[in-house]
Amino acid sequence: MQQKRLDYELNKNQIIKVIEEILNWLRRGEFPNSFQIEKILRKFPSPSGEIFSKSYLITSLPRLQEEGLLSLSIEELEKLGLLLRMKKTRTISGVTPLTVLTKPFPCPGKCVFCPSDTKMPKSYLSDEPGAQRAISNKFDPYLQTYNRLVAFKNTSHPIDKIELIILGGTWSSYPESYQIWFVKRCFDALNDFENNNSNNKIIDTSIKLPFEEEKIEKIDGKNIKQTYNQIISRAIQNTTNLLNENSTWEELFVAHKKNQISKSKCVGLVVETRPDEITKEEVLKIRKLGATKIQIGVQSLDDEVLKLNKRGHLSDQTRTAFSIIRSAGFKIHAHIMPNLYGSTPEKDIESFEKLFKEKSFRPDELKIYPCSLIASAELMQIYENGLWEPYSFSELQRILSHHILFTPRYCRLTRIIRDIPSTDIVVGNKLTNFRQVVEKDFENSEAKPIEIRSREIRDQKINSHQIFKFTEYETDISKEYFLEFVGEKDEIYAFLRLSIPANGVDFICQELENSTIIREVHVYGQSVEVGKKTKDTAQHLGFGKSLIREAENISRDLGFKKIAVISAIGTREYYTKLGFEQSSLYQTKEL
Repeated sequence: MQQKRLDYELNKNQIIKVIEEILNWLRRGEFPNSFQIEKILRKFPSPSGEIFSKSYLITSLPRLQEEGLLSLSIEELEKLGLLLRMKKTRTISGVTPLTVLTKPFPCPGKCVFCPSDTKMPKSYLSDEPGAQRAISNKFDPYLQTYNRLVAFKNTSHPIDKIELIILGGTWSSYPESYQIWFVKRCFDALNDFENNNSNNKIIDTSIKLPFEEEKIEKIDGKNIKQTYNQIISRAIQNTTNLLNENSTWEELFVAHKKNQISKSKCVGLVVETRPDEITKEEVLKIRKLGATKIQIGVQSLDDEVLKLNKRGHLSDQTRTAFSIIRSAGFKIHAHIMPNLYGSTPEKDIESFEKLFKEKSFRPDELKIYPCSLIASAELMQIYENGLWEPYSFSELQRILSHHILFTPRYCRLTRIIRDIPSTDIVVGNKLTNFRQVVEKDFENSEAKPIEIRSREIRDQKINSHQIFKFTEYETDISKEYFLEFVGEKDEIYAFLRLSIPANGVDFICQELENSTIIREVHVYGQSVEVGKKTKDTAQHLGFGKSLIREAENISRDLGFKKIAVISAIGTREYYTKLGFEQSSLYQTKEL
């Protein structure tokens, strides 16, 4: 249980005992594990018998220092922060991911497998952790962002490099004014957070849910009387005008400019959409918002399966969408779904291989979400009629093993199995750690995955001997170079994606004409605050700058006079120091 700030005077003597006990371990050169820390917490409860939370200890440290009750060195403070950090894997990939959800809104899709929780944006469920945070913050982008920063700070996670991930339905279907407002308010929260030293969340009772709760009805997939869109349209029509959900581009650009020098910088902005929503104009608008990555629902590359599932697009539209997104320099984060209605394990394997064998696709990141049956999905009717059933454990294990091993080294499998509460799944896989089950089988096998996530350095110490690796592959519009610094066991420290436009390709905008594009620079290891030097982790050791210099050399050797980068708002200053100049949507550098 988290203690209130009012309890500080009552609790501080016990807090000091907890801290001193942990420090005794550190001063002996030992690091207590989570079980041992839990034992210490139980040994010194509050006077009322409550067990102190780790976040409460972290937030009490500055005050104990100020009052002279503790005298800790900077090194001791950092070690305590690491030991007390909750879920350090959140920031183990070099940045702190912060996810926010858009409000429920009509969706252009009619997919039979998609959940229809009418209290959520399409495809999301109200009892998922991220969804519950969105509901508690009334889907307000400012509150979601600010209060998540508070949670990160209180659990000792760095908050200076934020990857802002905007999820919820189909981003491109929301009104442009709402999109601008939503992104601006997220940036406002990032910019405001540094000026507020409070560790408390904001509660704003004046902000209401974006729908009338009495008009929200549940959908039964067995007998759908009203569609998700019909219910949502009726529930939000009388509230939309009451909400001040609009901003101008100029207001957003002011927030962008502030964030360039903010302490909590947005170093990546992600939105999600569908292949049939992608046009050149749409992609340039997404870029104008400051986005650097697009999540896109592929689901399958089998046209018959797509038709049976009422997906609303075929694989040719996915090919076109990939080309447009890549031409603008975005990272492509695809989603696929094995076990869709009409598919088989063999079809799923064939579809997955096509994803990387065909030049038209080849995503940079990938989520694999095997289909599970949710009660509000139209798939319920198909299941009741005996036309669909979930794969067995062994079938799913075979598919996921194949997918992990087949994924090339330039792609990152960000997630395998969607974290849906088991109570929501009628039938289908309920094992959320299926990835670990599959990867454990690789331990006694010669077959080893080479995709990025399997090779990340994470919290290991870096090897003094770094190896530079170079992978080249083609797409239908470009030649892609994947540059890496790795260790002796092929563990990855840092990488860069460089896109070389193919001869005769149509450039999406004038800024990118006759230019190569740096689509991503990423340094792995536990996220470290900007300005701090670290001896044993990959962060801030110059890997990024070395890779950028190599990208410039490659571009120059190939005869290009200019190189561009799809920089995030919060990384503009970094690239400016490296000689890049801000154009309209990109930063460019003459070679």
